[in-house]
Amino acid sequence: MNFHTFAMTGIPRNARNVAISALLLMAALLPVEAGARETGFLNRTIKSGGVTYRYQVYVPAEWSAKQRWPVILSLHGAGERGDDGLFSSELGLGRAIRRNARAFPFVAVFPQCPESATWADKHIQEMAMAALESAIREFRGDRARVYITGLSMGGYGTWEMAMRYPRFFAAIAPVCGGLRAPNGYPEIFSKQVNLNTADPYAEAARKIGAIPVWIFHGARDPVVPVDESRKMAAALKSAGAPVRYTEYPDASHNSWDRAYAEPELVKWLLAQRRKP
Repeated sequence: MNFHTFAMTGIPRNARNVAISALLLMAALLPVEAGARETGFLNRTIKSGGVTYRYQVYVPAEWSAKQRWPVILSLHGAGERGDDGLFSSELGLGRAIRRNARAFPFVAVFPQCPESATWADKHIQEMAMAALESAIREFRGDRARVYITGLSMGGYGTWEMAMRYPRFFAAIAPVCGGLRAPNGYPEIFSKQVNLNTADPYAEAARKIGAIPVWIFHGARDPVVPVDESRKMAAALKSAGAPVRYTEYPDASHNSWDRAYAEPELVKWLLAQRRKP
């Protein structure tokens, strides 16, 4: 018996009308329910400071509203700046997720920094935090398990945002970042510390406090000198902060592919929880 026969045969007119109305209502609700279960890399926009920014959010295939999810904010490098909202997830963490999605049970947020700005700019940090907050609310993020990572300019941004929001993140993972301007990029440098002091790295460590940190860098990096990460690791260690440092002896600037493929990284991140 087809749907038409089932719906029309042997049913009083009033009951038939009620049944049809119910079916139409169910059909109208289906797209909303399906949309609520979207997964993968999703396009989003956020308005911050009167400006609308495009960005992406990655939602695991197994996402469910029945539980809270860890959330990671990922900051791209200088070469991915723009306004398309897409290129921000092409390298680093985004590429690692595309290669092995099952290894990353996070909601991941990929804001995009405009061409004329850096992650050290206050209004850009506020935009990134607004995108993060939106994803936490939309996808049931666990506020005790919010993390931040970034590569190159995003590594600088990771340090900057950890200093500005030391009580927000449960752990940070900067990749080939630093405080002083990298070679060829004079616009990228820390604005959270005074770089003219005797030891700006110690000042940065004091601002970061006790946030667990895992630093990655390539020993042959021609863009961001490896000393930037070495000095940050030493300053954090001297301050008694929980810090891990991984240096790849044969890696140049691209140390991010190896960093995000580290088998212990996800396990380490998920073990970190922010205390109330």
